Amino acid sequence: MTVDRAVMLFAGTMVLVSLGLGFYVSPYWYLLTAFVGLNLMQASVTGFCPAAMIFRKLGCPAGMAFK
Repeated sequence: MTVDRAVMLFAGTMVLVSLGLGFYVSPYWYLLTAFVGLNLMQASVTGFCPAAMIFRKLGCPAGMAFK
């Protein structure tokens, strides 16, 4: 799995988890959904993604987006 796919999988998982927590636990969990969305937007513009750096250090090979 490349860094790009790992980041997309992680972001999708975080969005779904935060939506579930926001619905069942507290609406404040929707802030995590907003944070993930904003982080994806800034990563697409700047190319800087903390999750990509972590996955790269864990040994995932670089993909096309995060080289």
